[in-house]
Amino acid sequence: MPTPSISSSTRTAKPGRAKAAQPLFSRVREILDTARAGVARTVNTTQVAANWLIGREIVEEEQRGQRRAGYGARLLADLSTRLNAEFGRGYSVDNLEAFRQFYLDYPQLISETASRKSTTPTALPLQVSSETSSRKSEGDTDWCPGALHPSLSWSHYRQLLRVARPEARAFYEIEAIRNAWSVRELQRQTASLLYDRLAKSKDKKGLMRLATHGQEVMQPLDVLKDPVVIEFLGLPESPRLVESKLEQALIDNLQTFLLELGKGFAFVSRQERITIDGDHFYIDLVFYHAVLKCYVLIDLKVGKLTHGDLGQIQFYVNYYDRERRTEGDNPTLGVILCPDKNDAVVKYTLGEQQERNIFASRYQLHLPTEQELERELRREIRQLSVATPLKMPPRKKAGPDA
Repeated sequence: MPTPSISSSTRTAKPGRAKAAQPLFSRVREILDTARAGVARTVNTTQVAANWLIGREIVEEEQRGQRRAGYGARLLADLSTRLNAEFGRGYSVDNLEAFRQFYLDYPQLISETASRKSTTPTALPLQVSSETSSRKSEGDTDWCPGALHPSLSWSHYRQLLRVARPEARAFYEIEAIRNAWSVRELQRQTASLLYDRLAKSKDKKGLMRLATHGQEVMQPLDVLKDPVVIEFLGLPESPRLVESKLEQALIDNLQTFLLELGKGFAFVSRQERITIDGDHFYIDLVFYHAVLKCYVLIDLKVGKLTHGDLGQIQFYVNYYDRERRTEGDNPTLGVILCPDKNDAVVKYTLGEQQERNIFASRYQLHLPTEQELERELRREIRQLSVATPLKMPPRKKAGPDA
């Protein structure tokens, strides 16, 4: 008996069914990915809440026995032994001490009413939708630094606990949520003292906004850091470093470089050629800033900044404003990244008008220490004092009571 042939209509139906199943597969896959992300977020949040509750129990037990010498140390050692025996590793004395410190540094992480109703983390009102968490991370009044947020894992909080100053810790908390920093990125930003670098140009009111709102970009000065830390390039600090090598290293690590530059930067081109009457000039790096709505031109230098370097970036900025800037774009910004600079040279070369859109920032090929930043802050204060001498009150005329 001959084998029945398969009609052409039957053969073409299979690809059709496969195509029809593709949207279904995509929708189901999206559901499962969302569910997995939700489960992971719930597990993380529950672990954070559990660690906080453990810390609270330890602190309250210590307070009840605070008059007994050495009570706290014996308490943690005994608790660690019993927990490890029943629940496995993860409850060392160091970890229990971290839970204790977590509660002390974040006393309002979970509302007092909710935490007192139950000591079980899953019974607390911890579930926050992704839509709600994104609104909260952008400054919603329902959430503020120091309160529980589902975007932060226990590893994030462990890193935040290493930041001693409450105002700096609050800043990193906001930025980690807003920018979806991984634990590794949070560690890098705290190690590079991002808060201190941004705080250098802020007054008291600006410092308060950093601690309560994070980094806000409202003017060109808000996007610039001094120094720019590019330790991730792995380049040695050497007088033989050439600009082409520095540029190539930045391009090879573009994603990390964009994180260091801050929010809003979009890469446009490198070594962009401009031609004027047959002469060619090349701009090292061109970016567009989505918040400020303007082009940002970056010129790289490996030696100390000179007035000629400033003239060059000024030339690039003027060209871009005349030839490349379109309707809706704000004036172009120029940035020189250099290892060393003389601020007085910058001031007298550019003048007040050009200082608004041309900037010079140093770069460091290693993470700065707090001592280095403190020295830098003192240096800037001295320069400000020279630039704007303090006005002394007029002397009183000598008299009988002088």
